[in-house]
Amino acid sequence: MAERLQKLLARLGHGSRREIERWIEQGLVTVNGRVATLGDQAGPDDKVAVRGKAVPLKAEPKPRVIAYHKPDGELTTRKDPEGRPTVFDHLPRLRNGRWIAVGRLDYNTSGLLLFTTDGELAAKLMHPSTEVEREYAVRILGEVPPEALRQLTTGVELEDGPARFETLRDAGGAGANHWYHVTLREGRNREVRRLWEAVGLTVSRLTRVRYGPVALGRALRAGRWRDLEPAEMGALYAAAGLSWTPPKVRREDRRPPKPPRTARRPRK
Repeated sequence: MAERLQKLLARLGHGSRREIERWIEQGLVTVNGRVATLGDQAGPDDKVAVRGKAVPLKAEPKPRVIAYHKPDGELTTRKDPEGRPTVFDHLPRLRNGRWIAVGRLDYNTSGLLLFTTDGELAAKLMHPSTEVEREYAVRILGEVPPEALRQLTTGVELEDGPARFETLRDAGGAGANHWYHVTLREGRNREVRRLWEAVGLTVSRLTRVRYGPVALGRALRAGRWRDLEPAEMGALYAAAGLSWTPPKVRREDRRPPKPPRTARRPRK
């Protein structure tokens, strides 16, 4: 069946819907040799090209999602004019499609970043209407007055509108620094830092520890990635309001492993 071009290409992992819409507006996508326009549809029998390169439509790869532990000092972008390191420098290579980042993290923010080959999943997870919860570990410099904590959960006026933390939990600390865990259901630019700054406090360290049902965990070191487990994939797709079918287990994978061979004791 034919479907809208941006939805089709996003589902095949060639970019997010918004990104593909920009390509169409710039005249970079063709369908059957004709420059595409927004609203065009395509199906398995059509010939689609992006920047002159043919895009296979019949072989749909299985969607993949990975968790990446972003360290401080990396940009959430594909290329940087200044040559600074980016998160895409450390991701596994793909034969078909490409990685789509689910949201962003600032240059000085570390923690969990999700990447997927499923453009529809990425779009759903990032859309404000989905309200997927994000959790952050925040280290605050100096003493935090109780009134500031109350304001942060009841509402603070920012330059782009009111905002607040869904939850705010004391996570302990010693000396001049204190840790808190906070949650949000939106992804405005630098929102966590701006909320604390709005009540006169300074964030000295910020780490995202969870995105929806997927947690960063302690085993994933900075600069490393891992594929999501089947249970995590199902929970993530459910949080986005989408269905996900786990891959079939091959017959040989269901067989119990053979016991290790041991050397026979020689006869006396």
